[in-house]
Amino acid sequence: MPKKKKSPGPTSRLVFPQDEQKHDWLSLLLEGYFITDQGVAKGIELMEKQGAKLACAKGCSHCCATHRSIPAYPLELIGITWYCTEKLEEPFRTPLLTQLMEHKHGDACAFLIDGVCSIHPLRPMACRQFNVFNKPCEIDEDAYYTRRKDVMNPIKKYTNKAFSVMMPFYGVTDRAQKRHVVENGLMHNMAKDMQNLNWASLARKMMEFDAQS
Repeated sequence: MPKKKKSPGPTSRLVFPQDEQKHDWLSLLLEGYFITDQGVAKGIELMEKQGAKLACAKGCSHCCATHRSIPAYPLELIGITWYCTEKLEEPFRTPLLTQLMEHKHGDACAFLIDGVCSIHPLRPMACRQFNVFNKPCEIDEDAYYTRRKDVMNPIKKYTNKAFSVMMPFYGVTDRAQKRHVVENGLMHNMAKDMQNLNWASLARKMMEFDAQS
């Protein structure tokens, strides 16, 4: 299981020391998520100062079940694949294998198990940044469309910094190039819709890993 690195900020960066030594991309992803989570904490703080009350809470998973389009970037998908294959344990592992094999477009998120996100530590930026205020979502409601003012706007400064940290994975290391990619929204061109991906292939990777362990 992941360890926490203490931070003076509102969130802590996940660390997987041995795995980060083995996979250069993992530190980029975890650092990007750390920055994203800091931005989310700041965004929630700003909304609450304006009198809004965070409605999202443990046990609520309506957005995971109702959102038919959940974007994830290639690095995030690699992180999800790694986490499910090498780190995910019971009670999630067995039911997730079945769910991945059977998942089809239009279903709830493939990683939602009995109302719980099975990949919560490695959930995509889109999931981390979606926060609803004032009242919980109704069943089948996508608050982004029904009451946009209650959905937090991610703070652009943090989102851009997170993207910038992750860019070396895509071969972008020059500061000017990073700025060009961010300012022109080129990162978004690489996003994949998680609902349209072949998750059965991930299930097979998990089973192959189990057979070799």
